[in-house]
Amino acid sequence: MSSQASPVKVFIRIRPTASFAHELIECPPDQSRKDSNKGKRNNQLSSWVFQLNGVLDNVSQEDTYDRVARSVVLGAFAGYNGTIMCFGQTGAGKTYTMTGAAETYKHRGIIPRALQEVFQEVEHRADHTFSVHLSFLEIYNETMVDLLSSIKKGKSSNSGVLTVIEEPGGGVSVKGLSLHLVHNEEEALNLLFEGEMNRIIGQHALNKHSSRSHCIFTIHIESRSRTLSDAKYITSKLNLVDLAGSERLGKTGSEGQVQMEAMYINKSLSFLEQVILALADSRREHVPFRQSKLTHALKDSLGGNCNTVLVANIYGEAAQIEETLSTLRFATRMKCVQTKPSINEHVDPVLQVRRLEKEIQFLKEELSMCNTLTNRVGVSNEILSERQVEEVRSQVQRYLSGLLDEIPIVSITQIQEVFAQFKKVVLYKLMSRASLTVLQVQGSVGAVGEVESCGYGLGLAKSSQKHQRNVSPKPSKTMNINVKLNVFLSSPPPKTEAFEDFKAERGSEINRILKENKAVLSERTTQLRILTDVINTTKRDLDYITYELRQFRERKQGQFVSAEGEPVLEEAELSLVMQLKELKNRYRQAYEDFRSTKTEVSYCQHLVNQCRTRLLTEFERWYNESFLFPGDVLSVLETGPVRPGHIPVDKALTLVSNIQGCQVFTTQPAQLLLTTSPIITASFYNAYNRTLKRVRHLHTPDTSFHYTALK
Repeated sequence: MSSQASPVKVFIRIRPTASFAHELIECPPDQSRKDSNKGKRNNQLSSWVFQLNGVLDNVSQEDTYDRVARSVVLGAFAGYNGTIMCFGQTGAGKTYTMTGAAETYKHRGIIPRALQEVFQEVEHRADHTFSVHLSFLEIYNETMVDLLSSIKKGKSSNSGVLTVIEEPGGGVSVKGLSLHLVHNEEEALNLLFEGEMNRIIGQHALNKHSSRSHCIFTIHIESRSRTLSDAKYITSKLNLVDLAGSERLGKTGSEGQVQMEAMYINKSLSFLEQVILALADSRREHVPFRQSKLTHALKDSLGGNCNTVLVANIYGEAAQIEETLSTLRFATRMKCVQTKPSINEHVDPVLQVRRLEKEIQFLKEELSMCNTLTNRVGVSNEILSERQVEEVRSQVQRYLSGLLDEIPIVSITQIQEVFAQFKKVVLYKLMSRASLTVLQVQGSVGAVGEVESCGYGLGLAKSSQKHQRNVSPKPSKTMNINVKLNVFLSSPPPKTEAFEDFKAERGSEINRILKENKAVLSERTTQLRILTDVINTTKRDLDYITYELRQFRERKQGQFVSAEGEPVLEEAELSLVMQLKELKNRYRQAYEDFRSTKTEVSYCQHLVNQCRTRLLTEFERWYNESFLFPGDVLSVLETGPVRPGHIPVDKALTLVSNIQGCQVFTTQPAQLLLTTSPIITASFYNAYNRTLKRVRHLHTPDTSFHYTALK
């Protein structure tokens, strides 16, 4: 059940400060302005206008929750997913907005108030049963951590490393993340505070309690109706995201471990912005969700099946105006993203089976009542027993032999069994038709003389000076060929066993070529996988060195120049430049090898497919000719004896040559009589066919598939 796309809602919350820059930041009440700038100075923008869904300036925590989160939380009870995330520079108030101050009840943030709202709705909606589960995920330095793993009563799909997996419906989930069932607000708050205690925080110049990781607190809600008996139920999840703040190392003065954490934070936020840019651009076909753990975990929250709200936290001080502008630009881009929220409705398979069983039982009772009203008492629609099946078989045999005029209709299952018995009789007749058939063929041939042997018990007549006195002088004469065919049909071997025999004998050459091509394909595929890993590793190293070089140049106060006025690089900067150059060369070489190997893999796969198709086609032909009758012989056998002259002699000879175990001897100069050999064996017939195919193979061009070495 889908709905129309809706844009992401974006709110700006300004951190209260005594030195608010009123001359730089204005919050006009008119929200309908569409100007992108007020004026220009030196061909540069001197003023920007950002049109958003609302500005939260000097607003309490309660008003913030009512304007930002209440509609999203209530939508979860209707089956819609929801996401609320806080974004901004470090120290701008993201964690305060999301979690609040635990010391004061009225200062609690969005997450505690959302938990309170959830359990209040559970109590008010008495016509439904609800189950609420919680999870708390932390992403620290691109490593996912379960903040509630210390609590043993939660259920988890995996005790190892946490990984983001794609779900069949298009969403994502974290494999291994524990889910904890909660029954009231107090239990939920205990889990929230437990996870907050496990979060990693740090200290720098702008914030004494800076979050050093991204955190996603998720509320899973499942709702089932108490009044309706259907098997449908709805699910939803609320993602409450507290993003780590972006940092300028020059302002925060971070060093050591805190500096490394800041680099990971800025990198993941940069990837988040790339995803937002791709989602906002309708011409983009690919969205790089997998670049970071954060964007992959929030895939369905960013442009997916979700009601998404962004709270952009900013400083109001003049010293932070550049970071404020960056945050507002991100918020404007986020507002261009479209989401497609839809109700998550499911069907319980257990309840569905129970409902269908009840429906079947009701239909049986209704059918039984119908039989009673039509004086068909005792009729059963259950599966027939062995005695009843035997009785139906007897009725069909008596009906076919003329002893029974009609078969009475009793029930649907009895009619199905009658047709099944008729099918068995028809198949038996078709198989036994070829037991003993006399095929008489008459045709015109030339002068008949000595019989020239063509091999395998079949002879053809030709003129001979030696026997001309025993031959009638007429230019042409009629030849009668009487063929007595006695074929004892036996079931052919299973195709799996026959296929193994075929690969060892008749198809050994094609099978050998197929194995060789498979080996080459496996080798090239392994090489391609290795090159892929090399390219990915080199790309990550390139990104890291580029980032390090950019950070180094931003920290430099000036630049040294030589006597000629050319810039001189420092030793550390020169080392980074050389590493970057070497990595670029390595990346180009690996990419060229990757393209070449990928072409080889495609060609090898094409050869393997050709060989496999050729092998299966040859096997089917060999199997039909070895264990089944040729189509021409079956058509003749099914029509019975034919009139003289109905089939030409050359056609008759072709048919006769394919009959197993036939021998030729002459009783009269102008008449050939073919009879079956005393013992007809499958071995003789198989050997005959193999030899015949080998002769044909010698007279046909070789079309085997051979692998050509790729350079």
